[in-house]
Order: sequence, then structure tokens, then C-alpha cells
Amino acid sequence: MNLQLAHYSNPIEGSIQITGSKSESNRLLILQQFFKNLKIENLGNSDDAQYMQKALASEVEVVDISHAGTAMRFLTSYFAVFEGRETILTGSKRMKERPIKILVEALQSLGADISYIENEGYPPIKIRGKKLSKSKVFINGGVSSQYISSLLLIAPSLENGLELEFEGKVTSVPYIKMTLGLLSELGIDNSWEGNTVKVVATKAIKDTTAVVESDWSSASYYFSLVALSEGATITLKSYKENSLQGDSSLIGFYRELGVSTSFDSHVITLKKDVACKSHVEFDLANAPDIAQTIAVTCFGLGVSCVLTGLHTLKIKETDRLEALKSELTKLGADIEVTDKTLHLKPATKINKEVLIKTFDDHRMAMAFAPLLLKTTIEIEDANVVSKSYPDFWTDIASITS
Repeated sequence: MNLQLAHYSNPIEGSIQITGSKSESNRLLILQQFFKNLKIENLGNSDDAQYMQKALASEVEVVDISHAGTAMRFLTSYFAVFEGRETILTGSKRMKERPIKILVEALQSLGADISYIENEGYPPIKIRGKKLSKSKVFINGGVSSQYISSLLLIAPSLENGLELEFEGKVTSVPYIKMTLGLLSELGIDNSWEGNTVKVVATKAIKDTTAVVESDWSSASYYFSLVALSEGATITLKSYKENSLQGDSSLIGFYRELGVSTSFDSHVITLKKDVACKSHVEFDLANAPDIAQTIAVTCFGLGVSCVLTGLHTLKIKETDRLEALKSELTKLGADIEVTDKTLHLKPATKINKEVLIKTFDDHRMAMAFAPLLLKTTIEIEDANVVSKSYPDFWTDIASITS
């Protein structure tokens, strides 16, 4: 379904309740399998979380997680320690193009029985669950944090816990800290000193109810709306001032793009009431999921930008850097990308009635939506937003119509 977004120029004011964080939800769903007395509130309603729940409840041999990359990474480790179960883990055509070799090799070094069915290093994979007695693993610190979190989530279930040693510089630090933070909240001892993370074997936890914080990357689209408005006030629920989510750093980035943020309990208020810079340079290594939103915001504002730390974007739902270049260029942008950076010159015009191709990527659809404040655009395959934020179009319509 394509969706036409008419140019909207009236003042924006409203309140939005955003679904629970996809990242926190998926981590807690895995941990709940090991600790049945863990209850989860405000669980995200994203496709990814639903695929995760379906896979965890499934008893069939072939588990298809479609586009759900987080589920693929987390379930690889989970099924590896599921003693006596044989699982074939597969997904969409794009999922079969997304590498899994680094995680598989790390698990194999711990004793896991995993083999490739089609192409070496890529899903689908066959996993024969077994008890893993080894407790030391080495992994490149520059890889996707989902590989690392996948290992840390099964660590409490290993009989000797886990000692994970990073080789090289660690990137995506906030996502690793999120995983360790959730372990700590459940009373599972862990530490991170130098290049070594340790998680203690844990057989049981106290009865615990974990409340999932709303998703910060989903909040980014409202920061973008406020930045692109002539004047707007939007409140978002339910957020923590000391968030475990790395994308909460968008508060600082968007301050430079004209948006102020204030907290009142678990509600944040966004206002267009600070000066916007004419050029910004952001290192997004710790928050790559908001790169598309920031790039589109800068284009809409006529702000030049240099975005770095984007090396993981090429292996997401699509090659996000090339996708951004393609669609922003259609709109009139002067943009260049490398394999890990984006350079955007100040826009002098914004083309009208452009069809934005989403490349099966939820974040492409949502990142471009705020441009309705500047022009009329059409979003291809608008339903792709269900991957992380099924209510997105309803929520956007509630404040722009």
C-alpha cells in the first residue's frame, strides 16, 4: 500500500503514547525463557517482538522470522542452548543476505552445534541445541551489538557463566550496556572492565516485573516533526530520564536542530524553541538507528551535515546509506555517502510529489514522513512500519490532520 502525505502547514500540538522498545522487549522475551517468574509490562507490539514471541512458543523444526534481524541473532544463541531441540532458523530473502558468521563462530567456540544450509556465513542455519560447558569467548568489538547481546542473554543459563573478551575497539556501546543493565535489574551479576565482560551463572531470580520503556528510536520521528515545524509542542509517553536506550542521545542531537526536551515524570515535552545551527557534525556510532531521521531532518531544514559512525547501516534491512542517497537525491539533495559516512550540503529546494521507495525498511518510511511539513510526498509500501511501530501512521495523523 502506497500512502500519499499531503503538505501540512498548520500548527502541531498533541500527545502520543509510543509502544514499548523493540530492543528491550526482545531482550526480556529471551530472558523470560530462562526465568519463568519474570513478568513483562508495556511489551512492544512491533512485528519483530511478535515474531520473537511466536518463535519462542513454537515447537516446529523450521522457524521463519521473516525480516526480524534482532530475532535472528538472539534466537541463534537461544536455540543453541536449548538441549535436545533441533531447529532450522530461516527468514526472508533479505535476511538470507545478512551475515551471521561471526555469531555462529563465537557460539561454536563455546561448543555449539550449528551448520549452514545454503550459503556459508548466512541464514538459514541448522541448530542442534546442547549444553554448553565452555565459558570463554572472543569477539571483534566492532561487530553488530546484536551478536554480542545475543551471547550475553544466554550467559546466565550457562553452567559456568560467560567471560566475553573484545578484540579491538567496541562500537554500539549503549546497546551492550542496555543488555547488561537489564541483567542487573533482574539481579544477575555482571561486570565490564577493560575489554572483558563477565556474566555470572544464575539459576533463579526473585519474582520480577519489568516495565519496558517506550522506544526512543520511534520518538525520533516526532523530534524531526518538531524540528521541521514553524512551531510545535508534542508530548510523548512513557520515557525514563536515565534511559538504557542509546537512541535517547537524540535529545542532544536535536537540540542543535532547534528542539528542546523537558521531562516530567515519564512524559517528555518537545518544543521548537531553540536556535537551529546551519551545519552539524554527529558521530552516530552509538545510535545508528536514528541516522536516517537526522539526515532527512537536516535536508528539510536546509542544514548541511556530516554523519559518521554509520558502518553498520549497510547490513540492516537494506543498505541504508545507499537508500538515503537515492531517495534524498530524488527530493533535490546534494548528498554523498561512503561505507560509513554521510555528507549533505544545504538544500536549496525540495521537490514535490516524490515517491519515496522504502526498500522493505521500516525506518525509511518513518524517517521521510516528517517532510509532509515541507512538501507533498508519497510513501511506497507504507505498511512496512509494522516491523517496529505498527501505530505510526495513526499517531502521525492524530497530530497532522
